Amino acid sequence: MAQSVSALNQLHQPGRPAGPVGDRRHGVGFALIAFAFLTAMAFSTVPTPLYPLYMAEDGFSTFTVTVVFATYAVGVIISLVLAGHLSDQLGRKKLLLPAIGLELVAAVLFLTSTALPVLLLARLVTGLGVGMVTATATAHLHDLHSAHRPGASTQRFELVSTAANIGGLGVGPLVAGVLAQWVTGPLRTPYLVFAALLLASAVAIALTPETVETPRVRPAYRPQRVSVDHGDRAGFTAAATAGFASFAVFGLFTSVAPGFVAGSLHHPSRALAGLIVFVVFGAAATAQSLTAGLGTAAKRTLGLVAQLAGVVTLVAGMHTADLTTFLVGGVVAGIGAGVLFKASVGTVAALAAPAKRSEALAGLFLISYLGLTLPAVGIGLATRSFSAVTVMTWFAAALLVLLGAVAALARRRSDGA
Repeated sequence: MAQSVSALNQLHQPGRPAGPVGDRRHGVGFALIAFAFLTAMAFSTVPTPLYPLYMAEDGFSTFTVTVVFATYAVGVIISLVLAGHLSDQLGRKKLLLPAIGLELVAAVLFLTSTALPVLLLARLVTGLGVGMVTATATAHLHDLHSAHRPGASTQRFELVSTAANIGGLGVGPLVAGVLAQWVTGPLRTPYLVFAALLLASAVAIALTPETVETPRVRPAYRPQRVSVDHGDRAGFTAAATAGFASFAVFGLFTSVAPGFVAGSLHHPSRALAGLIVFVVFGAAATAQSLTAGLGTAAKRTLGLVAQLAGVVTLVAGMHTADLTTFLVGGVVAGIGAGVLFKASVGTVAALAAPAKRSEALAGLFLISYLGLTLPAVGIGLATRSFSAVTVMTWFAAALLVLLGAVAALARRRSDGA
């Protein structure tokens, strides 16, 4: 999910490395930043398997849970627009350390209370920090890799950044679910553990070399520009629709899916809820890495087919109350969403002129984050009047229409090329 933000800063021109090229410190720093990156992303999804506990303790509805989740996405969007690009000017560490500080503040808020206003604030602060971490950590990893292994292939950077980013989103629910299942204080212990890991991450960042020399004259501040008009409306619309559809699947599994598993499928285990989310995001990250050699069109086709098959299988699992079918559907849908979004980023990056590439990607990312938020909130709202199985069937139908629109727009663009 947050990989969307990270792609933005990869396309900025980084500042001149501030240390000696090939210095061993850059290799150590690469590992330290990867650890901090994974920890921050994992922390962002810690509440996922805990939502059923919040619902039981404070009487939250599924709709309330999706509102809490959507607040996180709003924080990421705000951070993306206002601060995601600033590390090119201020330096990587000057953004990473405050971002980790925001995550620590969020952890303290989670530990303070389970009341709804506190949860909303904690999720907003988490989103603000994650938006800064994702963009900046990816850029920092790229800089450190280039400095440590000048002239080498970027495959190591791509694999590690993907594993830390998307893989981290899966690690958080797994760790939180296991702790909540077998350790006392299920609504406190996961946050205590991650608070300690975040403190260790701050130390890791402090020990890592800076890779950007700040200019003597700092450019005037401006928010990240956003644009959706880049000469090929069919191509951009297809990519943006694909991004929306992909993030709708990610949003489903990081917001309401654990409640569905505990309620409709009658499997209340927190460890199981965390494992399901971990497997879905792990499948997405693995698929993104394994399809690196495919062209954009091939990735799009694979993503469309896999996401379609996965969502249909997932809903079949809901109708039959079969956990195995539900899980298989989630894994296949995760593979499709990961590959389809990667194809969308490639499409938009190729469409846009170099000087407008960041604006084009920002437009794609913001539309994608709407996909992360709006369907999840809609599902939560609909479950107040209809059964979860009925709502999931509607969700699948709407998603299939979106995927059909992506295929039609892509074909139209190919025919017109």
